[in-house]
Amino acid sequence: MSQVSIDTSSRPPIWRPGIALIREHSGLIRSLVRRDLSNRYKGSLGGWAWAVITPAVMIVIFTVIFSGIFQARFGTHSSPLTFALYLFCGLLPWIAFSEGIQRSTTILLENVNLIKRVVFPIEALPVNVALSGIVQQLVGTFVLLVANLALGGSLHATVLLLPVLLVVQLMATLGLAWLAASLGVFLRDVSQASHLLLQTWLYLTPVFYPEEMVPPRFHWLVRFNPMAPLIRSYRRILIDGIAPDWEGLGYTLAFGFVCLMFGYWWFERTKKAFADVI
Repeated sequence: MSQVSIDTSSRPPIWRPGIALIREHSGLIRSLVRRDLSNRYKGSLGGWAWAVITPAVMIVIFTVIFSGIFQARFGTHSSPLTFALYLFCGLLPWIAFSEGIQRSTTILLENVNLIKRVVFPIEALPVNVALSGIVQQLVGTFVLLVANLALGGSLHATVLLLPVLLVVQLMATLGLAWLAASLGVFLRDVSQASHLLLQTWLYLTPVFYPEEMVPPRFHWLVRFNPMAPLIRSYRRILIDGIAPDWEGLGYTLAFGFVCLMFGYWWFERTKKAFADVI
């Protein structure tokens, strides 16, 4: 059977930001995201509840460890329940970010038929998993806001700034997802290596512990960590009701922009070899 190669005659300019792909193929991407979310929990008894159960179990474990054993506190009058809220708030964007990258390392290998046999915008596949993670993050964010209200908190007007943080996060996720997807085709160890790198990055980011616990000699790890201002800003707008860390977000935005441009450029430069390698 003859194979139909990918049509590259209408390839967008290599310099154009990859985010334009979402607009050009929005209908296809929506279908891919719906299918991905449907297949993820298909046949399971818990269904969509697993989107909350998984981080909830992690929250209980780390609340016991850091708040119960090490007496870590977010703020001066934080209780274990408040600690759990801050932990949940930081964990949600990290799960979406890391999952978008980790799943992208094998997304092309899992869809060989789309790469080899049909004319298909394969750039949409990493976008699919990145947006799928964002949707699950929004489900968890709704649960977080309800829990905050139940514990005597309030719904702050700063919640309206949530889309700003999501855009910044999505830029970094998409860029690294495109890069990981391409490298995953040529180097099959990328999946394992990215898992280790993301785990290390997680523990170097103030997700499970407050920034105040970081010793002064290690402050540079937080200062130059592009995810730290993003996590900090989520907690500010969703729980504290104050403005995001705009200065820190500027650094995260610059990081996300570089990731987006380089990741898309790399993917476009290498995609013509995918069918031959796979």
